[in-house]
Amino acid sequence: MAPEARIKSFLKNSATALCAGVVVLASFSLGAEAARRHYRSHSHRLPELAAIPPRALPYPQLPLPFEIPGAQYLPLAWSDVKGWSDDDHLAAYKTFRSSCRSINAQTGAPDQKALGGSLGEPCRAAKSLEQADDAQAKTFFEDNFSPLRISRLGEPDGFVTGYYEPVLEGSRTQTEVYNVPVYRRPSNLFVRGYNQASVSLPNKGSVYRKIGRRKLVPYYDRGEIEDGKIAGRGLEVAWLKDPTDLLFAQIQGSARIKFDDGSTLRLNYDSYNGYPYTAVGRVLIERGIIPKEEMSMQKIREWMAQNPDGAKELRRQNRSYIFFREVNLSDKDEAVGAQGIPLTAGRSIAVDKSLHVYGTPFFIEGELPIESDRAKTPFHRLMIAQDTGSAIIGPARADLYFGAGADAGRVSGRLRHPMHFVMLVPKSLDPGLRAVRLPVPDPRPSEKIAKLFPQTDPKNPAKGETVAIAGPVPLPAPRPVIEPVREPRRHIKSRPHQQ
Repeated sequence: MAPEARIKSFLKNSATALCAGVVVLASFSLGAEAARRHYRSHSHRLPELAAIPPRALPYPQLPLPFEIPGAQYLPLAWSDVKGWSDDDHLAAYKTFRSSCRSINAQTGAPDQKALGGSLGEPCRAAKSLEQADDAQAKTFFEDNFSPLRISRLGEPDGFVTGYYEPVLEGSRTQTEVYNVPVYRRPSNLFVRGYNQASVSLPNKGSVYRKIGRRKLVPYYDRGEIEDGKIAGRGLEVAWLKDPTDLLFAQIQGSARIKFDDGSTLRLNYDSYNGYPYTAVGRVLIERGIIPKEEMSMQKIREWMAQNPDGAKELRRQNRSYIFFREVNLSDKDEAVGAQGIPLTAGRSIAVDKSLHVYGTPFFIEGELPIESDRAKTPFHRLMIAQDTGSAIIGPARADLYFGAGADAGRVSGRLRHPMHFVMLVPKSLDPGLRAVRLPVPDPRPSEKIAKLFPQTDPKNPAKGETVAIAGPVPLPAPRPVIEPVREPRRHIKSRPHQQ
């Protein structure tokens, strides 16, 4: 074949092969595009796996027993409560039912403290039970509550003091004899979170004096008020003879003022000036003026009467100052506590409101100087928490209310004693019953397994005794430090450029 013919044949075959290749590529591209379209139209997803059920915990999730900050407690049997059977349970039951009127009327979210709203259940039961004798009242408490010994953490006992309602002589107007003013709450006294028209502002926390619309400064202290900072503003509700009478009325939180015409003015706590309470009796003890074992309200009164100038300085050590409001009560009615119901002499107590719930029964047991200064009268009585006070702080701290008048004042003024506290907890919160349902730890290894791994304690070897002690875990050997070997640098000969 001639060269020209061979060239023409080669070009013709190449063109045919090229066209075939183009056709193949085109068909491949169309097939790939069709595959992509098919994949898009049938979005391939991984098969869904069945949801894994949540793993069961080894222990059931049970609500733990209630907790009171800073307290320790021990569940008891009723037979372990000393003096429980000797009390007048019917009197305690009547006092408890008076608290229940307030508890049953409550609406909204329950209290966030330990007992919360748990008193509602026994109160609903008491509402329909008009107990007539002591045995029935005793059975009510035993059926609805569980006894729990309580005290401050690390201390064996609680602590009690006493309070009462003073009955004082006074005047509605200022005279030469009656020249100590009793003030109502000033309009410029302000507490954050409360309306200025609220009844009975809290006895703890910051209190301010409002200047203008926005400026707030600390309120006047006792010394400034006694020096006349709020005098002449129409805040005087009555006048007394002695500033010591006013001091003790403020410490007690209430007072009855009898006027010459035979009428009586009933006063109750309304607010305070924001300064912490300082016990004047403690100041006298620290100064060595009155021994601690002889301290009483009567001793304080006697010393202040004999030392007028010292009494003025002593009063001002307590910068806290109480303002009162008039309450519509007759002479036969008892003072109203912080729960908003009349107190019961010998059955009502004041407790720490930040820890406890009003209406909680406390059985208080021990010895108190009820009959005289030196007496050790057995005291075992079920009391109901219905009041509070700025000096009442702690889980096992109570102020016992003894009524009104001089006799009640003498008894309450002698009390500064440690006592046993048994808190009655509603059955729904019984920590003993909850503890039965709580899981116990895993069992210890069997004796057979323990014998397979006998190890003697080297610090306290006992003859013939082995204890399971984990041996020290050996640390891994340190990794050797290997210096990298540097390779010799190769000499590269340069090549001459080709011309």
